[in-house]
Amino acid sequence: MTPPILELEHVTYTYAGAASPSLRDVSLRVQEGEMVVLAGRSAGGKSTMLRAASGLVPHFHGGTFGGVVRVGGMDTREHGPAELSRIAGSLFQDPESQVVLTTVRAELAFPLENRGHGPAAVARGVEEAALALGIAHLLERATNELSGGELQRVALGAALAGRPKLVLLDEPTSQLDPVAGDELIWLLRRLNEEWGTTILLAEHRLERCLPAADRVVVMADGAIACDAPPPEFLAWAGDAAPELQTPAARMFRAAGITPPPSGVKEARAALRARGIDLDADAPSTDIEGRLMVDSRPSVVPRRAGGGIDGVEGEDASAPRRPGRKERRDAALVFDGVWHERRGGAVVLRGVDLAIAPGERVALMGRNGAGKSTMLRHAAGLMAPTRGKVRASGRVALLLQDPNDYLLHERVGDEASLGALAAVGLDQLLDRHPRDLSGGQRQRLALAIVLDSEEPAAVIGLDEPTRGMDRAAKAALTERLAGFAAGGAAIVVATHDPEFAAEVADRIILLADGRPIADGPAGAVLAGGWYFATETARVTGGRALLPDAGAALLHEHDYTEVVVP
Repeated sequence: MTPPILELEHVTYTYAGAASPSLRDVSLRVQEGEMVVLAGRSAGGKSTMLRAASGLVPHFHGGTFGGVVRVGGMDTREHGPAELSRIAGSLFQDPESQVVLTTVRAELAFPLENRGHGPAAVARGVEEAALALGIAHLLERATNELSGGELQRVALGAALAGRPKLVLLDEPTSQLDPVAGDELIWLLRRLNEEWGTTILLAEHRLERCLPAADRVVVMADGAIACDAPPPEFLAWAGDAAPELQTPAARMFRAAGITPPPSGVKEARAALRARGIDLDADAPSTDIEGRLMVDSRPSVVPRRAGGGIDGVEGEDASAPRRPGRKERRDAALVFDGVWHERRGGAVVLRGVDLAIAPGERVALMGRNGAGKSTMLRHAAGLMAPTRGKVRASGRVALLLQDPNDYLLHERVGDEASLGALAAVGLDQLLDRHPRDLSGGQRQRLALAIVLDSEEPAAVIGLDEPTRGMDRAAKAALTERLAGFAAGGAAIVVATHDPEFAAEVADRIILLADGRPIADGPAGAVLAGGWYFATETARVTGGRALLPDAGAALLHEHDYTEVVVP
């Protein structure tokens, strides 16, 4: 039998200063050519396993290490990260710390030049990586001007440019827009199928990657809880770990339909096999009145002509200039705001909008559309080239990189005990902040931002769910709802349609620096190809979230069919 490209034998690892191990007697074999997804809740051990596979554990992070890790036959105790990088390319949760050169072209060329490739091979490798990841237009850009999603793609391009046999990815789609995220998964699938590249991918949004995976390995409290193909994993998760189910699988379980689907295609095929065609069905008249979440419809009823009830015409979600009273009473106002970089690049183009106290708004759009720039303007970190930004009080802003907020060597020194307890970190007071998982660091940064005696009039969050599991997202949604009930305006930039549908009253979709759609979640997220929840894609835009989708399915009489 061919030796595995990655092998862990009875690996136990404890970070320096930690009270308990992050990996507990882990044994795993990954064969060459496999695509394996690492799943599990935050702090379950996923990132630590990837660090061990890259040699960063224990060579960089220190701590106490036991067991054996072999990468391409090399024992990581005897070979450091530099040697292992010839076999394994890595992308971790914070691409900001992996990009070291000043331009995108130089960053992509760096690993190839380090391996001794000639100028022609370097130029070809850079061009292929740039084309594959859709960043050819960024090659001459300065890396410090990129958005978080653009930076993530550049860091991934550098990891893939040398065509490693093994690719280790930690939340690679966390900052990518829906189109770029889907394209990345298809690129990984192509590398896996055509080039035999082995993929080990840690991800919370499993609906994106399960259809392409061979196996799912679930980490829980530092140990492997499940190792199975996607269908068997979903069946296991339904009983043992419901928080790991995909939205479509949760909808099917709530509706009493088995087996759970691995993706949208399987879900729609299973519904058709039961005689359910939601695209063709006319809605029942009482769904909207019965299914409401925080005063916004979870099921989106449609009129016979194809429109959405309560939304008049095609322009119902089109942006409009706020009136004088709206601007006067607003918590946050953008009045004709433009922002232009040196050299003429336009980031914001005449943005006009008002956000009321207590309103919950999700900013969505492709990478580089202007979401982060809007939040920075709201907090006064950037000044408009033209126009005005006005806030009615303090703006609390959480930027994309939580590491920017971590200044101390103990979690307990970063924020008050009450603020840490509110984000579930009060049991980790003596841990070093840099040794936390990505999701825990994100929650710590949130605690720091909100830990103030002066209440915030506006709370701005830039990709706040990066690295968070579903339970942590639900807790964040509940907490933001509490702030909104107290009168704070909530503005969240996110690429996660499910989170946007849960947290927001209003969705603002940006493109090329200006809003192109502005309306309720049901109007913006229900019928799209990319900017849509998985439930909406399965139900033809009739429901946004799993519970609402299950209620919709209960409206139908269907026969139980065993789908192979």
